[in-house]
Amino acid sequence: MGAATSSIQIEGASAEDGKGENIWDVYAKEEGRIHGGQNAVTACDHYHRFRDDVAMMKEMGLKAYRFSVDWSRGLPEGRGRVNEKGVRFYQELIDELLANGIEPYLTLYHWEMPYELYKCGGWMNPRSVQWFGDYAKLVAERFSDRVKYFFTINEPQCFTGLGYLTAEHAPGLKAPVRDTFEMAHNILKAHGRATQMLREYGKQKLTIGLAPTAGMTYPASGSAEDIEAARESLFSLPDLPVWTWNVAWWSDPVIFGKYPEEGLVKYEKYLPKITDEDMKLISEPIDIYGQNIYNGKCIRMGKDGKPEEVKRFDGFPRTAANWPVTPEALEYGVKFLYERYRKPIYITENGISCADVVSIDNKVHDSNRTDFLARYLRALKKAAGEADVRGYFQWSLMDNFEWNKGYSERFGLVYVDYQTQERIWKDSAFWYRDVIKNNGNNL
Repeated sequence: MGAATSSIQIEGASAEDGKGENIWDVYAKEEGRIHGGQNAVTACDHYHRFRDDVAMMKEMGLKAYRFSVDWSRGLPEGRGRVNEKGVRFYQELIDELLANGIEPYLTLYHWEMPYELYKCGGWMNPRSVQWFGDYAKLVAERFSDRVKYFFTINEPQCFTGLGYLTAEHAPGLKAPVRDTFEMAHNILKAHGRATQMLREYGKQKLTIGLAPTAGMTYPASGSAEDIEAARESLFSLPDLPVWTWNVAWWSDPVIFGKYPEEGLVKYEKYLPKITDEDMKLISEPIDIYGQNIYNGKCIRMGKDGKPEEVKRFDGFPRTAANWPVTPEALEYGVKFLYERYRKPIYITENGISCADVVSIDNKVHDSNRTDFLARYLRALKKAAGEADVRGYFQWSLMDNFEWNKGYSERFGLVYVDYQTQERIWKDSAFWYRDVIKNNGNNL
């Protein structure tokens, strides 16, 4: 059991020690893009405080820590010239984790496209496959002597859909639908190329996967019909134009070497040229399957023999981010994913945004987060009886820069005072420490 973060959300030092700009650095400068005009220039100042933060992880009992490398910190232009100071930061972070008995899990891409590559077309450019492969080669050469676990790409559904269809995230474009399918194909090829490069240049035997997301599904009852309806619904494909939020289009090609037939028909006129060589690259074998799971939809079998969503009741429990609380999603989502893909599963993100405050006793009493995590982890324990569940990463270790929401959402186990950078353990952090200590037997 561990916790997760991403580079731009916590590091700060956005223009220090030779770091290049990424698309979020630029996006945050545009008026009206980020809540309150906020940015990630300082964020949680993890770049300067990482040793203290790792000590905090050790005290919390974390067994593993999932973090991402900012591509533009190591390669300021995204390719070519290496920024040795940026590389050194991650080397020192990894060393600190290992010295404190914490297993590092490294994510190559958590939305930090170097701006210089974006100006060359970013994921629209077919050369992005090689750019990402060369970046993975650098990561393998510099870090894989100490890091064994890698995730290539985090939530392609999210950064493609929100960045290029709805314009809510960087780079803030409303691209033609056809372009987003081109990007998606290049992103999946880039995943395959990175996997190849990690294997070729790894200094030891590596364990490699990817970390997609999507809303899960769970059945309205325990009947075989409702369970089948929920399973069918999970792997179905949405209508256009906001098509990216799904499992099958992104994961089937990686595991099975082919896109789902439903999508090839539904999306036919928007698809780029897809070759056998492409599919061979995309399906480069992986070892593990990550999934970010936060919530899901309740599904039943309709009278017409087709899955239908069950309307949520009035007052349905929700998080501060207005996301529904559905622990069943972690049970059935994991079961359905394992049945389909038969890969060891990691929950690479799961957590809740709460309206956390420092109380009059100078503590943070986030009972709703503790309740949320207890319910979801109990559901995961049920799933582990039927699926090969290898790990769980709570999102997030600490409050951080939450994309276009700025600092208005707090997902952390640890409260961050952004004025002073003080870290305050929330009640949930003490609870999570006990869960880890007892290996979940006290859930």
